Amino acid sequence: MKLTLLIMVSLFSASASAAIYKCTDTNGNTKYRSSPCESGRDNGRINIKTGDSTTDNKNNQQDLAQKEQQMALEKQKLEQEQVLKKQANINKDALNESAINQFLIKNNPDKFSVYAIPPYAPEKLPDLVKTYQTRLADIERLRRQAAQKALASGQCIRVESVELHSKSTKEALMFAINCSSGKSFYFNEQELPK
Repeated sequence: MKLTLLIMVSLFSASASAAIYKCTDTNGNTKYRSSPCESGRDNGRINIKTGDSTTDNKNNQQDLAQKEQQMALEKQKLEQEQVLKKQANINKDALNESAINQFLIKNNPDKFSVYAIPPYAPEKLPDLVKTYQTRLADIERLRRQAAQKALASGQCIRVESVELHSKSTKEALMFAINCSSGKSFYFNEQELPK
């Protein structure tokens, strides 16, 4: 009796630690086996003790591919948010520089026409300015400095307009200043104070 009980317990524990494999063939038929499925077939392993199951590499690869795709989308979204945040900061700095320009014009009407340095609205930029959109705050600051340099020359009595010039490059922005005396000036950013 003890021997029979001992044999049953050992058989039960041996079978309890074994796994059952769920195999699906090419026709979609499912079979349960005590040994692993043939390679190239869908394998699923069922743990008898816990009831958990694991799938073969094909399903794991699909899950991994989905996770990678989701991570790529999240990364792209994060990058877009960073670009938008950076552009918002650029626009904010540009608006601050424009406010300084308008303050200067308002307090010096004898030196600047009302439209000497019209602010560039970030959402309605002229095509030329849009090319250098990431430097919008610099453009506004340099326009003011170009106007002041023209006035300091003594040949410009009143500034009528200051605009970004079409000969600008990414390395050197250029500005055209028109004065009421009919004199025009052209300064690139290297000629203006930092």
